[in-house]
Amino acid sequence: MIFDLDGTLVDSLEDLADSMNGILERHGFPTHDLGTYKRFIGRGMRNLVSRALPPGAGEEMITLSHGLMLEEYGRNCTNKTRPYDGIADMLGGLAARGIRMAVFSNKSDELTKKVAEALLWNWRFEALVGSGAGYPEKPNPSGALAISRQMGIDPGDIIYAGDSDIDMKTAKNAGMCAVGVLWGFREKEELLSNGAEHLLAHPADMLGILG
Repeated sequence: MIFDLDGTLVDSLEDLADSMNGILERHGFPTHDLGTYKRFIGRGMRNLVSRALPPGAGEEMITLSHGLMLEEYGRNCTNKTRPYDGIADMLGGLAARGIRMAVFSNKSDELTKKVAEALLWNWRFEALVGSGAGYPEKPNPSGALAISRQMGIDPGDIIYAGDSDIDMKTAKNAGMCAVGVLWGFREKEELLSNGAEHLLAHPADMLGILG
């Protein structure tokens, strides 16, 4: 099983919003509420920064703010971020069944590892892969397929679980089973319209689809 990270295993919304809003305030720009940031997350940090900046912000401002965001969020990424309720039991149940697990995120590779190692250290993930690790960002399936090769498991025997259209497209592009989670940042209509084969209302539901 391969998991997305933000919006799937951990709720990182407040730390991302706090970090980006701090940068916007520093520039004298309007800030955004948590609901707005839900729509910004999932397509990589530069995309989040670009969408959070005022319309018409040029590439120079986006590049500057992206660099600031990587620094600011790197300091804040585990302040308020926590695994969602039920994730610990789900991961424990999967491990008990011998399910092998990995993470593939559009968060930077360094921060993917930092967050996972700080908050999910109790479970073994055979790969923790983020943006900048040598693979294109999702929905390009290259990273997911590299994980399948590393694990020695055919893509058709892997569940890819995530909370966004990007995750469902990644799963379909890789030939994996697309599972959408409803406790994350997006709505079920987005997941279904982009190929979700199963929708889960709670992490405990994951164990129910394995049969």
